Amino acid sequence: MMFTLAVKKATFYHRQMRRVTLIISLCTISILVRAQVITSPDKNLTLKFELRANGEPAYELTYKKKPVIRQSRLGLETKDVPSFMNGFAVAKTEQKAVNDTWEPVWGEQKTIRNQYNELLVTLTQKAQKDRRINIRFRLFNDGLGFRYEFPQQENLNYFIIAEEHTEFNLTGDHKIFWIRGDYNTNEYAYTTSQISEIPKLIEKATIDVHAQVPIDTLSVQTPSMMKTADGLYINIHEAALINYPAMHLNVDPKNFRMSSHLTPDAVGNKGYMQTETQTPWRTIVVSDKATDILASRLILNLNEPTRYEDVSWIKPTKYIGVWWEYFVHGKSSWAYSTENNVKLTDDFTKFKPNGRHGATNENVRRYIDFASKHGFDAVLVEGWNIGWEDWFGNWKEEVFDFVTPYPDFDVKALNEYASSKGVKLMMHHETASSVSNYERRLDTAFQFMNKFGYNAVKTGYVGKIIPRGEQHDGQWMVNHYIHVAETAAKYKIMVNSHEAVRPTGLHRTFPNWIAQESARGTEFEAMGGLAPDHTTILPFTRLMGGPMDYTPGIFQTDMSVYGGTQRANTTLVKQLAYYVTIYSPLQMAADLPENYERFPDAFQFIKDVALDWDDTYVQEAEPGDYVTIARKAKGKNEWYVGGITDEKGRTATIPFSYLPKGKRYVATIYADAKDASWNKNPQKYSIRQVEVTPKSVLKQALAPGGGVAISIKEASRSELKGLKKI
Repeated sequence: MMFTLAVKKATFYHRQMRRVTLIISLCTISILVRAQVITSPDKNLTLKFELRANGEPAYELTYKKKPVIRQSRLGLETKDVPSFMNGFAVAKTEQKAVNDTWEPVWGEQKTIRNQYNELLVTLTQKAQKDRRINIRFRLFNDGLGFRYEFPQQENLNYFIIAEEHTEFNLTGDHKIFWIRGDYNTNEYAYTTSQISEIPKLIEKATIDVHAQVPIDTLSVQTPSMMKTADGLYINIHEAALINYPAMHLNVDPKNFRMSSHLTPDAVGNKGYMQTETQTPWRTIVVSDKATDILASRLILNLNEPTRYEDVSWIKPTKYIGVWWEYFVHGKSSWAYSTENNVKLTDDFTKFKPNGRHGATNENVRRYIDFASKHGFDAVLVEGWNIGWEDWFGNWKEEVFDFVTPYPDFDVKALNEYASSKGVKLMMHHETASSVSNYERRLDTAFQFMNKFGYNAVKTGYVGKIIPRGEQHDGQWMVNHYIHVAETAAKYKIMVNSHEAVRPTGLHRTFPNWIAQESARGTEFEAMGGLAPDHTTILPFTRLMGGPMDYTPGIFQTDMSVYGGTQRANTTLVKQLAYYVTIYSPLQMAADLPENYERFPDAFQFIKDVALDWDDTYVQEAEPGDYVTIARKAKGKNEWYVGGITDEKGRTATIPFSYLPKGKRYVATIYADAKDASWNKNPQKYSIRQVEVTPKSVLKQALAPGGGVAISIKEASRSELKGLKKI
């Protein structure tokens, strides 16, 4: 009896324990399926991941308990295999924390901190034989990065992406700084509006840009910069764009929802994938301070370290060029002759010169002499090679061969002359977007450069792509740009690409890809103009992904002196400030040499300013209004400050707290004159020297469309004698 009772009790207890265990297990599974939460190292950002009722992955993001991204779905639609949209179960989750540092080959900082908390979610689709996909989230103090990963597995080898359906459900009708979604160009002017206003402004924003292919859905390009009504700054972009099409953002202006829109190829497919593989990172940088957006290194941190063992040949470069003279009302031309039906087999010695060719031996020597005299590293020469007579607008295959000069350009003699002056010539390869032609000739072109001493090339992709039907932002072209960088590295050549896909931090992995244009740059000052606020937006948009070859330094801002009607909508001093505010390790003094000789004291700042930096201090910023940045030159006790404003004058507040204590410093301040503005007296400025300390704070007036530039150096007591102390 006692034994029977004991057995019954034991059985009851065992059943109850199994029930409790089952309940605990079910709760664990429920929590696992419904919500996984991680926070940023500083606890300000919180990411929540969960599966919806239909097994659809979703995430949401908050900042200091304020919603940034409301619950948004994740997934990819495919063409040849079942989609990665729903029917998922969570197989497992993993978390880890990373906190380390690394040093870029060149950059805005000597040392970059890489600190994040990671959540890796492994999902399976039971209906597809437990097919797996991973979603990896990395939450930094300044934002979120996440990507889709496709492990190698029996049930998944090759597949075609029809569309990626990553959503960004915003919290309201944010202020947004945008350009229209376009598969072929990012050279539109920026529009500032509320999200709800985009539909009525889209037509006006679609200005004429050569070879454009506007997306037929309502969309904007990334990086997309927004500001909420309650003061949050949000930037959406991507990192590590490799073997994948660039992402644009569809816009739902009523529900304030954005979603990914990938660039298609010639047959309408978005991406061709083979496992093991992954997508680029989708990035959301967020802060309640605009300065934090510009200081973010999240996109760089999401890229892989450099693949090169030897990087000693990669050098930041300051250059001038036979370039701006082609834009100032036809002063000279890229083309050599008057012919209009040119073939690469033609004998150009028999063609009649047009009398306006810019890349002549005499003219290039003049630029070399100027570069040598003023300490510049290189001279870019455009229009040196045959084929320019009828290249523009003709969708033809054999445009340039990249090795045959015009009769009045002696490659060997000019490179020898440049070398004797301590200067390099910079190669120019305009592909006319006949990319298949360029790839066939790439090794030959780089061997030619090695033979004659060139160590850097500016590539151009003006026009519609060949292979026909491909787009500048498509997967095929994304792979091409990387192929060019990797091939150039074999020949120890640096690459500066123009008209390429916008950057996504790949200069960390391929540091010889030293700069890109990929936005509306200085050349448009002579082709329609740039609004005074344009360069106060660029640091928050285009420059989030990497350095820009903006080609600043235009001193003669009124083009009417050349017979034109255009003007650069800046003061001369604002052009100086660009060398600090628009970051690039490749900086051009873009104006004509004679214009710099007219303003030698202002030109001194361009000669002095550094290209590579130990540290960067974003002092004040507001997208579309103003930016002030200070930087410390790498390996030197020198600092440079640049401040710019939009069409409104303002007073910049510039502290010097980053200066080391116990030293004395002289600051040379290049400032707008009191009666200067972008459209009246733009060339009027003042230069003064003052003593500054770490406790100094400068209040400096900036003219409408103007700026300020400051160089700071250690000074002796005698050098400071008689200077005012701030």
